[in-house]
Amino acid sequence: MKITDIRTLCLSRPHEPERQWFSASFYVEKADCPIVIIDTDAGLQGIAEPSTYGDPPVIRQRLDALKPSLIGRDPLDPDLVSRPTGDRSMYIAYAGLELALWDLRAKAQNKTVAELIVPLITPDTPDRKPRTLFRLYASGGVQYDWDDRPTSVVDEARALADRGFTAYKMRLGTEWSWSGVTVAQMIDLLQEVTDAVGERMELMLEGNCRLDEAQAREIGHFLDEAGWTWFEEPLPKEQIDGYTRLNAELHLPITGGESNSTLAEFEPFFAQKAYAKGQLDVGVCSLGEAIRIYHCAKEYGVELFTQNWHNGLLTISNAHFLAALPEEHVLEMFIGQGPLQWDILKDPPATEGYLALPDAPGWGVELADDLETRFPYIPGPWGRAVER
Repeated sequence: MKITDIRTLCLSRPHEPERQWFSASFYVEKADCPIVIIDTDAGLQGIAEPSTYGDPPVIRQRLDALKPSLIGRDPLDPDLVSRPTGDRSMYIAYAGLELALWDLRAKAQNKTVAELIVPLITPDTPDRKPRTLFRLYASGGVQYDWDDRPTSVVDEARALADRGFTAYKMRLGTEWSWSGVTVAQMIDLLQEVTDAVGERMELMLEGNCRLDEAQAREIGHFLDEAGWTWFEEPLPKEQIDGYTRLNAELHLPITGGESNSTLAEFEPFFAQKAYAKGQLDVGVCSLGEAIRIYHCAKEYGVELFTQNWHNGLLTISNAHFLAALPEEHVLEMFIGQGPLQWDILKDPPATEGYLALPDAPGWGVELADDLETRFPYIPGPWGRAVER
């Protein structure tokens, strides 16, 4: 089998006004999606969705530069392409290529990607069956404004519980300095969410690296007392000592790592017990690196699972990684992405509270037709900073 082509689709869809979302001072008016496709002379095709954070045109540019060296090569060759060194966008482009190769190699062996991962995760039990059903946690809290009825986030949580979701992650809302928001106000809002759905849903808080240590400690103690499940990236990433102190002081897990591309970025947090649980995204770090990160986390006694944002194909890829782990974890799904999220796939799976992995080879899914016609790329960044 030989590679005949490598293509990168750059897709977009503008958000309707009611779907536009924001975090702090970052405002998002469209959804983007890069798709990597590897064609072969055997008729098999590998597909993947790297993280949008790599910027779809940049991903295409980087893979187009690699393509001449890969055309005519055997995609089953384990030494086909080496992991690069470079910036985050280079690692994300590589992740797209590598994930598409995993899909292709699994199809060639008539196996799912999860089945290929299992012996690399637990070599003592190489025939262990991967998990096939995942409880989804609804990831939202990005459409409430501290200047315009912030309690809308309570309504969102209640509506998601009514739809069948059993877990919900929210965020800190618009930039606090715009509205003079205090920690006490944030805690009051968290209490309202707890009162509304705390008996029906697990609850998690994403800090987006926005808090200082004193703010995070005060909020963290509330979350402990209220029975929330974890507190994600409360501090700026470089404050590893602050993470270590916070993780030691609080009972609920401090989690993080979603933007990390390499094991080298994760290991100091594992070694210092700065995270109780690490979170990676295979669309950022690649699947091979995710496996190495998992084993490193195990050595330090740290749990590892996935962060998952953006679109459906990457959701499926992150699910295959989780499926291969012996531990059971919930899977994140962003609830504000709009039709681009799942309409990129033929026969997308149901996602109301749970996701069942398809049992077909590879990722188990196929791309929908005419994607570039239906979702033409909208140039420019997917979000912008605003002032108020």
